[in-house]
Amino acid sequence: MKIDVSKLKFDEKGLIPAVIQDNKTDKVLMLAYMNGESLARTVETGYTWFWSRSRQKLWNKGETSGNTQKVLSIMYDCDGDTLLIKVDQKGNACHLGNYSCFSFPLWNSGSGESLPVADNKLPLILSDLYKVIQYKRINGGEKSYTKYLFSAGQDKILKKVGEEAAETIIASKNNSQEEVIYEMSDLWYHCLVLLAYHNITPGQMLAELGGRRSKENNSKY
Repeated sequence: MKIDVSKLKFDEKGLIPAVIQDNKTDKVLMLAYMNGESLARTVETGYTWFWSRSRQKLWNKGETSGNTQKVLSIMYDCDGDTLLIKVDQKGNACHLGNYSCFSFPLWNSGSGESLPVADNKLPLILSDLYKVIQYKRINGGEKSYTKYLFSAGQDKILKKVGEEAAETIIASKNNSQEEVIYEMSDLWYHCLVLLAYHNITPGQMLAELGGRRSKENNSKY
C-alpha cells in the first residue's frame, strides 16, 4: 500500500517526529522519529517502525521486548512536520518498564501538588529494582534470596507478602517512622517479586494509579 507523503515536511536529515498515542486511553506513550522507509514499513506491516538516531538504523518497536504497537491510524499536523500515530499498545511503551515514556513529573500548574524531586525518581527506582529481580530470577546464584523465592514458588511469595504486610501494620501501630520505612521497603520488594511472578511491570501499576487519579473527582479514591 502506497501513501502520499508529499504534504509531509521531513527535516534536513530526512526525519519527522512521530507522537505515539494509546487508542484506548488517549495517553501519549512516546515520541520517536521516522524516515520515509520506516513510515512505509509501518504502513505495510501495520506495526510501528522508527529510525534510531543513535544507532543509525531502522527498528521495529517491540521486536525484542514483545511490547508491540499495532497501528490504527496515522495523522499529520497542520504544518505537516509531525505525525500522530494511534496504536493498540501491547505491554509497556517505555524501555524502563513504564506504561508511557512520559512518566516523570517536572512541573505542575497548581491543579495538584508537584512531587518532590526524590519522588520524581520513584518510577525509575522501581523499574531498576524490578529489572534486578527479573535478572536474579533467572541468573541468581545459590545464595540469591530472589532466586530462592521464585524457586520456592507462588505460595512462598504470597506468604512473604502477607508477612511483610503484617510487619508493616505492627510498625505503624508502634508509631515508628523508621520501622515503617524499613518494613514497607521489605513489603514493596516482595510486591515487586509478586509482580514479576505474573510478568506485570511496575509501569502497568503506575498506569493504573495514574488512570484513577485522572478520573473526574478522583472517584476511586
